[in-house]
Amino acid sequence: MSQTWTTRAETGADIPAVRRIHLAAFDTPLEADLVDALRTDPAWLDGLSVVAADPAGRAVGHALLTRCHVDEVPALCLAPVAVLPAYQRTGAGTAAVRAVLDAARARGEHCVVVLGDPAYYPRFGFGRARAHGIRITLDVPDEALMVLALDGSRSLPRGTVRYAAPFGI
Repeated sequence: MSQTWTTRAETGADIPAVRRIHLAAFDTPLEADLVDALRTDPAWLDGLSVVAADPAGRAVGHALLTRCHVDEVPALCLAPVAVLPAYQRTGAGTAAVRAVLDAARARGEHCVVVLGDPAYYPRFGFGRARAHGIRITLDVPDEALMVLALDGSRSLPRGTVRYAAPFGI
């Protein structure tokens, strides 16, 4: 059931739908609560919270980039990403992720890290962060921490990822 999705930056009217998406996609409210907390944090960057909408305009998927740092170098963190269960594996999540990465590129951002499924994120160009000297303070499988350079003219920073306070990392 693949289709073409409309993507757009989240608006105030989308906030309840984004919360519903995360509550439906995950077993606990942690991701939904994280998005709500990030909206009030300095790490929030307008335009880098993107929804994928169905033909009726209803938000069914969401991808979020917020500010993080690799040591002292500004970077972005992709998390969370969610799709309503009925729309999973339809391309809605892919559309939201591609759109938010394109928005970051257009803003002149350089580096995105993600802690996630190593079978999913490489399709967007993410690769193992450790190969670039990037690590986190959590004990996670090496392949789960990935990085993407949005601008190939600069080298990726090296060091430890520092997430925004709402992540609790």
